[in-house]
Amino acid sequence: MNVKNQELPEIFENFSQQRKNSFLAVKAEKEKNTPVVGVYCTYFPKELVTAMGGITASLCATSEETIPDAEMDLPKNLCPLIKSSYGFGKTDKCPYFYFSDLVVGETTCDGKKKMFEYLGRFKPVHVMELPNTQGEAAFALWKKEILKLKDKLEEFFGVTITEEKLKEAIHIENEYRKAALKLCETMKLEEPPMSGKELFSMLRGSEFRFDKEALTAEVEEVTKRLIAEHQEGKNHHKGARILITGCPMGGVFEKVLNGIEENGGVVVAYENCNGMKNIDNPVEEGTSDSYEAIARRYLDIGCSVMSPNPNRYETLTRLIKEYRVDGVVEVLLPACHTYAVESGLVKDHVREAGIPYISITTDYGNADEGQLKTRLTAFLEMM
Repeated sequence: MNVKNQELPEIFENFSQQRKNSFLAVKAEKEKNTPVVGVYCTYFPKELVTAMGGITASLCATSEETIPDAEMDLPKNLCPLIKSSYGFGKTDKCPYFYFSDLVVGETTCDGKKKMFEYLGRFKPVHVMELPNTQGEAAFALWKKEILKLKDKLEEFFGVTITEEKLKEAIHIENEYRKAALKLCETMKLEEPPMSGKELFSMLRGSEFRFDKEALTAEVEEVTKRLIAEHQEGKNHHKGARILITGCPMGGVFEKVLNGIEENGGVVVAYENCNGMKNIDNPVEEGTSDSYEAIARRYLDIGCSVMSPNPNRYETLTRLIKEYRVDGVVEVLLPACHTYAVESGLVKDHVREAGIPYISITTDYGNADEGQLKTRLTAFLEMM
C-alpha cells in the first residue's frame, strides 16, 4: 500500500478491507512455509510468534453467517462472538483458521474455554491458563504459561526462539504500538481529523497486516498526513465526543458507530479490545528477563475477566480527561457475563466523574438497529 499516493478516505477504506485482502497474503505465507498461529484475544503474547519468524492471524469472527452451524453444537444463548468464531472454524469458511497451523486460546471466559475443546476436533489447539487476578501469584502463573507457550511453539514448529530474536520482536511490536497510539491521539484535537469509524477501520485492519514494520511506517505516514491536512483546514469532525468501552465490537461496530456518528456524535476513543487494550503500555525493553517483561505487560490489561479490575478504571479516567470525553457508551454482547456484571461499576465510575453513560446490549444481527439508533440519538441529545 503506497500511502503517499492515496487520498485519505481511500486509505481508510483499504484498511477496512484489509481482512479480505490479507486472505491471499496468508496463503502466500503458507506457501513459503511460514508458521501461522491463530489467536482470539489481546492477551496473546504475539512477540513470541514474531520472534520465531511466524505470523499471528486474528480468528475472532464478526459475522452471524455461521452462527446457525455453531448452534448445532453450542448453546443458543452463548455469546455471538464465541458462536461465530466456532462456526467459522467448524465450516472452514475462515481462511485464517484454515491456514493456521496451531490455534492458541486463553481461559478468558468459561464459554471460550469450553469452545476450545470443540475446536480441538478440527485443529491443534493450545490453551493458556489466564489468571483472573493481577497480583504477584497471578503473575508467576502467567509467566509460567508464557514459557509453556514458548516450549509448545518450539516443539510444534521445530524452531528455537532466541533471546536476541525475542528482544527484536519486542521492539518491533512496541514500535507499532507507539505508531498506533499516535494515530489515536490525533482524536484529542478539538475537531478530530477523522471519524471514529475511520479510526476503527485503521485499528481493526491493522490486525490483518503481517509485515509489522511496513505497517508501522504506513500508520506513521497516515498520522502525519492527517495532522498536515487538519492544519490546512481539512477533515474537521464536530460533535459530542464519545468514548466506547465494553466488549470486543468487531461484529457490531457498524451499527453502533452509525448510531453515534450519524446523529451528532464523534467517537474519539476506544477503551475496549479494538483500541487501548491492544496498543497501550509497551513491553519494557532492555530488561534481563524478556519473558518477565512480556508477562507483566499482558497481565496488566484491564479486561473485565480480572477481579478486581483497577486498571480498567484507571484507563477510563485517563482517557476521559485526555480526550475531553462528553459521554461514554458501553457495548455489551449477550451472555458476556463479566462485562455485563462489571457494567454497573463502570457506570458508577463514569458518572462520579460527571460524564453521561449509557450501556447497550446487542448481537450480530440487524433487527435492533432502529432501536439502537433511537437510544443513542436520545443519549446524544442529552449533551
